Amino acid sequence: MIPATPHGTNSQAEKKIFDLLRHAFPADKKNEYVAYHSLNLTRHAYKRFGEIDFLICSPKGIFVLEVKGGGVSCKSGFWQYSNRFGEINTSPEGPFKQAESALHGLRKKLSTTVPENLLSQFAIGYGVLMPDCEFRQQGVEWDTQLFADARRYKGFDNWLKSLFYYWRHKDGKNRVASVDALKALRDVLRPDVEAVIPLHAQLDSVHERIDTLTEDQLFWVDVVEANPRVLCSGGAGTGKTFLAMELARRWTSKGLNVALVCKSPWLKNFLQSQFSMPGLTVSTVEGLAVAKRRQGLESFDAIIIDEGQDLLNIDNVDKIDQNLKNGLPNGQWCFFHDINNQSCLFGDVDKEALDYLKAQNPVLVPLKTNCRNTRIILEKVQASLAADMGIRGAGEGPNVHEVHAITKERAVSELTKAIDDVIKVGGLSPGQLTLLSPFDFNESLVVQLSDKYKQNIHVLDEYSFRNFPGNNISFSTIANFKGLENEAIIIVDLIDPDKYEGKLVNHYVGMSRAKSYLSIIWSEYGFEE
Repeated sequence: MIPATPHGTNSQAEKKIFDLLRHAFPADKKNEYVAYHSLNLTRHAYKRFGEIDFLICSPKGIFVLEVKGGGVSCKSGFWQYSNRFGEINTSPEGPFKQAESALHGLRKKLSTTVPENLLSQFAIGYGVLMPDCEFRQQGVEWDTQLFADARRYKGFDNWLKSLFYYWRHKDGKNRVASVDALKALRDVLRPDVEAVIPLHAQLDSVHERIDTLTEDQLFWVDVVEANPRVLCSGGAGTGKTFLAMELARRWTSKGLNVALVCKSPWLKNFLQSQFSMPGLTVSTVEGLAVAKRRQGLESFDAIIIDEGQDLLNIDNVDKIDQNLKNGLPNGQWCFFHDINNQSCLFGDVDKEALDYLKAQNPVLVPLKTNCRNTRIILEKVQASLAADMGIRGAGEGPNVHEVHAITKERAVSELTKAIDDVIKVGGLSPGQLTLLSPFDFNESLVVQLSDKYKQNIHVLDEYSFRNFPGNNISFSTIANFKGLENEAIIIVDLIDPDKYEGKLVNHYVGMSRAKSYLSIIWSEYGFEE
């Protein structure tokens, strides 16, 4: 798919087709089938080919797809298009004529740039998709093979193959384009379509995907809410904190006094600032008893534990037990924890503590859907660290940016460029960018930046997290940013995991904080973590 996300369109029908095309031809390991989405490129040269919703380039041919959402009908030679609000537009030109005109425009342009002996290898055709209506009318302008309405749209892959067959056999030549012909065609199309797309635009569809996945997570809230004791596991980005807050909302709405407990004071202050509701107390495990007394309670009716892997030792489990009504064996609780090895930042996992929780016969809920990270980031973390962070990911998103710096001077230069790429070129606001290092600010690479950049960086502490993300670029140690996230993350002062022999906790936590954009400046100039 070029571009990788269907940004810039309000057409729900186009977004449906985009997802179907993305998953079409799963056996195509050589990426021979490419679909270009054009409506979001109105400022680019590709627009000169006309209004093309989707253009498929493959060995089987070049095919224009026209997408019409809503209702479509033809009466007395005039076409009517109705949208979801019931508004009707009338046009003398139908979708088939529109697609054909765009195809001719494209063919004319290609004939001036692609040698005829290569261009002639392609079958050329068009099709129309009407996923929201049933189109039963017949006419001389179209054959039934040329369109897929709500009925045929459900068998999208089969329809697409039949469309290819229709055009390839129309003149009896049954063409299959060569590798050289494909390359020549894409060399013409790619510069137009891959003109620089701002980073902020690439994130639009990622947000829509995250919203959808977050709705999916609500299914698990129903499961958790229906059981008094739950042990919920999932990798970074699988929505544990979201579920914790939704569960807190439901339990407090029933009149329960609920404690949301974590290890980090930084995370505690952030959660406290973001989620305020009657009946909810946010506390560190060390402050749980004090928080209980301040509320005038003998015990909390229910306790929710977030980032629980950091509390998995007998002492912390005892603190939770002592402040929960009826204790852990008979009380109401939900323990969210990461199945990967994050806990080394705050202490080793005590197997005895985990076994004790399991002995209380909680319902086990595994979270498998990643709703934070884009697919690109998700696959990068999994490939580099072999970490289990769930499946799917929140949309495509931009590629992970990696640089290996052999000197500190080179690293500073690359960090400066990376910041500019996010803010000046990418168009993100400063508050959407966080710089992460395993070291404190004064010991990190970030302190080497020029004053021009440093004056716009806010060094986070446990109190300033109440106003995170704020208006400035933020800096944090990786350990203290655990449980948090931002749109864009730049990581410094880490060694490439392929060359690092220690534990990869900082790599895992740092890389998984990025929702949409991740840049890493791997250090190769000899320091030790």
